[in-house]
Amino acid sequence: MNSDRSAAGLSIGEYLIRRLQDYGLQDIFGIPGDYILSFYSMLEKSPINMVGCTREDNAGFAADAYARVHGMGAVCVTYCVGGLSICNSIAGAYAEKSPVVVLTGSPGLRERINNPLLHHMVREYSTQKDVFEKLCVAGAELADPVTAFREIDRVLDAAARFKRPVYLELPRDMVNVVPHISHTFQEPTTTSDPQALVEAAAEAARLIASAERPMIIAGVELHRFELQDELVQLAEATGIPVAATILGKSVIRETHPLYVGLYEGAMGREEVTEFVEESDLILLLGTFMTDINLGIFTANLDPAKCIYATSEQLRVRHHHYHGVTLPDFMQALAAQKPHPPKRMIPPNLAMKQAPVGETTDEPLTIRRMTPMINELLDDDVIVIADIGDSLFSATELVTRGQSEFISPAYYTSMGFAVPATLGVQTAKPKARVISIIGDGAFQMTGMELSTIVRHGYDPVIIILDNHGYGTERWLHAGKWEYNEIHPWKYSKLPDILGGGVGYEVKTEKEFYNALQAAWNDRDGMSIIHVHLSDQDASETLNRLASRMGRNI
Repeated sequence: MNSDRSAAGLSIGEYLIRRLQDYGLQDIFGIPGDYILSFYSMLEKSPINMVGCTREDNAGFAADAYARVHGMGAVCVTYCVGGLSICNSIAGAYAEKSPVVVLTGSPGLRERINNPLLHHMVREYSTQKDVFEKLCVAGAELADPVTAFREIDRVLDAAARFKRPVYLELPRDMVNVVPHISHTFQEPTTTSDPQALVEAAAEAARLIASAERPMIIAGVELHRFELQDELVQLAEATGIPVAATILGKSVIRETHPLYVGLYEGAMGREEVTEFVEESDLILLLGTFMTDINLGIFTANLDPAKCIYATSEQLRVRHHHYHGVTLPDFMQALAAQKPHPPKRMIPPNLAMKQAPVGETTDEPLTIRRMTPMINELLDDDVIVIADIGDSLFSATELVTRGQSEFISPAYYTSMGFAVPATLGVQTAKPKARVISIIGDGAFQMTGMELSTIVRHGYDPVIIILDNHGYGTERWLHAGKWEYNEIHPWKYSKLPDILGGGVGYEVKTEKEFYNALQAAWNDRDGMSIIHVHLSDQDASETLNRLASRMGRNI
């Protein structure tokens, strides 16, 4: 970021655009509306690319996914009818620590005189802002020229620092206002308390050096703060084995000799769970203790044996250290060069890539589909999984190199994957993207494929069709009509949308051939409509259902 440019002569809208560019934003998602049109016109004349979506909530999901692979995302919508429509997607971004900037218009200050009932307004002019105060880490209404530039700086810094959504509301008669003040952006600095940092790293290093069976559980914040390389360096320098949470999957390549698998409590592979829980010291790095990460609270982790380091807190056993950042702690810990005894990793913990073997004319199952997808993964592949068995089966994929895995695995909002595919392809147009989506989730947001076709992107979209909400069938046994949905001819959608190729498959051989054809086709999107039995499920879903089903 350029920290010494003067803002002299810039309007509030122009300064906002400049600061967004300073944070590397090249694209913004959204839908225009009258209260934001003047800012939209300004954006269209700027170097920033506006990506028009089919629905506001889809624009929010796309901005979230863009942020996960690019570092920060943004969504721009009109007042209330647009802003309130993105609440769910922004809530998910908050829950999973994705820095999305919400840009919204609102009625002009002059229009509000005598409190008229203006269209889109709900109760009060501040209603939308009040709602987003609960969903964002920082926010501001840019209604005062004297403070507008300073507020923009503060809010965008909060998004970058805390990796969570922020909110900026721009009354439409303030967009072109040029504040008559001098303002120079000063780049903020975040430093750790040096004494607390030294003490925390020293205590953690002593515990590691004296441990006989240490373990690292790596979480999603290592993605958000781009600490994947630091994780690998720490693990290799100390020889400590690494497991990942489901939200942190792909934080380390899963073929690494120190990687033992996903830790999901009783949801996960039994051998991984036992290996982690018999550890005498566990480093939880960037890991949130969510119910999904902890296998529906079946994890057995003793705080007295844990070093718990996130962007929000640092706890070494029962000692709390304040004012220490996660990147600084990891760097200081590595500098201590602790050398615990080498812990042997049993061969059965290695992530094994099941061979595809001979494909047959038998009906396709989830368990047979996964190895066929696995064959295609390399450094340039990004896997996006929606909620349900799309996610649970995809946890069995073996990510390699810098391949990434993206899913709303904590907030678990259905309908994430198609708009997320748009966001990822916009951020990385040359990446190979595979999206795995259940038919129920697809019917919620699948028409965002229209935008994907419009921009000529080439993802491989795999739609798992078991004619309903398959996970709920397993969680709540019985034949319930509310889990059934109307069947669509998904393979025909390219004809309707005017681009791409569709495939309809029922057998192993048909899926394999369709997947290979789609993989070799970079001219546009490919949709593979996969027919599955409503009794089919991955091993992970079976384990999850046995735990969660008790609470339904």
